[in-house]
Formats: sequence, C-alpha cells, structure tokens
Amino acid sequence: MVLQCARLIRRGLGIDGGVMAVSLRDVADAAGVSIATASRALGGKGRVSEASMRLVRETADRLGYRVNTLGKALREGSDGVVGIVVPMVSNPFYASLVHEFEDQLSRRNLKLLIADSHGELDREVERLEALASRRVRGIFVVPAYFDRSRPTITKIARQLPLVQVDRRVKDDSTLTFVGVDNADGIGQVLRHVFEQGAKTVVFVGADNRTSVGRERKKAFTTGVEELGLVAQRPIIDRYLFEFGLSAANQLMRRAELPDAVIAGDDLIATGLLSGFVRREMSVPGDVLITGFDGTILADICNPTLTTVQQPMAKIAEVAVAQLMQQIDDAGETGSHVRLRTTLREGGSTARLPTRTVPRSTT
Repeated sequence: MVLQCARLIRRGLGIDGGVMAVSLRDVADAAGVSIATASRALGGKGRVSEASMRLVRETADRLGYRVNTLGKALREGSDGVVGIVVPMVSNPFYASLVHEFEDQLSRRNLKLLIADSHGELDREVERLEALASRRVRGIFVVPAYFDRSRPTITKIARQLPLVQVDRRVKDDSTLTFVGVDNADGIGQVLRHVFEQGAKTVVFVGADNRTSVGRERKKAFTTGVEELGLVAQRPIIDRYLFEFGLSAANQLMRRAELPDAVIAGDDLIATGLLSGFVRREMSVPGDVLITGFDGTILADICNPTLTTVQQPMAKIAEVAVAQLMQQIDDAGETGSHVRLRTTLREGGSTARLPTRTVPRSTT
C-alpha cells in the first residue's frame, strides 16, 4: 500500500512526465483559420462568423485546449483579479491552500490568478513584477527565500496591497503576514512521540532558505531540550518526496535507528514512510514518523500519517481579510497573524512496542 501511495504521489506531482499543452496556434492550424480569428472566436470578442466560431470552439474542445487565463488577464488587465505566487502548486499543501483562497475571493466577486515560482528566485521576481505591472487588486505571495526574496517583495508591497502567506521574509515589520505557529506545531508532535515512548528522535526537514525551514528546525531543538529527548544528527534538504525517500536510506545506514522521525512536512514524511517500508522496516513497529501540514497525503498511505494540521480555510480567510483591509486603507500594513495548529493522530505513531531485535541495519 505504501508503494502504491508513492506512485500516486509521483503521478500527482508530475514526476512521471506528462503531455505538452495545446497552444492557440495548434487550434488555429487545425481549424484552418488565423490565430487572430481563433483568439476572437474563443474570447467572444470582435467580428467572427457563427460558423467560424463554432468550428474553432469545436476544434479547441477536441484538442483539449484551455484558455490561459493568467496570460489573458495580464494582457488585458483586470480590477477584479487578485494574484497569488506559490513555490510549487503541485505540492498538495499549496494546491489545498489555493483552493481555499479561490473560495474566499469568489465570495467577494474576485478571481484568483495562480503563478508558480518553482521555488526559484528569478521566476518569483518575474511573476511578481508581471502581476504588479497590471491592474490586479493585490497579491498573495509565499516567498521562495527568507532573505533573497525580500528586495522584490518589499518593492512590490510599496506599489499595491500584498500579503505574505505561510512563509515570510526577514526584517518584514512593514509587511503583512499570515501563517501558523510552527514552533507550537513541532512542539505538539514532539510531546506526542514522547508520550508514545520515544526517547531518541531525529529531525528531517528543509534548510534555512525559507522562514518555515528555519522555524521548524529551531523548534525541534528547543522541544528536544525541554522534554529531555536524545536528538540524532538532523538530515536537511528540501520539501520533496524524493528527499524523504533518500533520508530513510541514510537513517538505515546509521548504527542505530531513532525511535521517532519528525519530518518537516507531509511530502518528506511520506517519502520516509515509503523508504522504510521498501527496506522491510515496520512503521510504527520499528520507527515512528510524523509530518506537518495535514494534507491528503496523510490519509492515502498505510499506515495513515500522524501530522500537524494547518487550518487552511482560516489562513485563507484571514489573509483575504488582511488584503481587503489594505485595499480599503492603503496605509494599513505590517500586521502579523499566527494561527494555531492541531495534532492529527494517524497509524504512523501507534504506541511504540518493545523491540526484541538490534536496531543496526548494516
């Protein structure tokens, strides 16, 4: 079941490849019309005969063409549009978050344009500047970097309403931010595995390039000291399923496996889970695993994943309210809101049994 889970994750993240998108030129060529005619027919603008419009639209449906709403809105401009820039929209956490933002904005008759920075600074700058140069009402952004994203985000925030979501940049007292209390969330999972009998723990998370990576790693160190747990050397990289898979292999090469692994997010946690089971290790029999975010990934694996549940709907609700407040009062910025998380227990941390075999896997 865990291996099936891994395949589902890979397919959902587009790791196994995909098909090329159909372009407007493809539609025009297939319908035997000019690109301009195809554009007018699909957009319902300009003088196009009924027959041509029907032909173009039927051709577009047959080829699976979808209008690029982001590009269209950026070209035309729209006072009823809000932009959001996320690091990786294929990550189930951001996909869920975007859904909640769309729901909140639709209640205000606003549309959401989604831009993916892929966690790269150049792309983030390009997306932010493209949105800011058009008539969007405001922007939500999940910064790709704690330090390097700051100059552009600060500049854009001077031009139009902007709210940081989930992550923030350094020295951002003049910027608005809505996220969760990462320290409390990590504290919850540490107390939970401690109560389950764990004595040795390890943190497998992301590096310092993001505020979330910094906060969760720091919270782990603080929580371990408070509970008197023994921490093994952490394994640090990126929020990726493949990293979790690799981290499981690294842990099994150590002289002793920890009682519990605290993962920085659900993607890493499911990679860990898959990696351990592939090596015929039992979860939770040989090791406990926890995640962070509370995404669908926590429910589709066997065992289900114990994770920190982020209040997605509340994050979107508060962030949209903060943006609307900025729109109504251009001088209203600098508010920071931290929301509470909840622990969602799954099968990956069932009570730790007494081990009867050595933990060395070499």
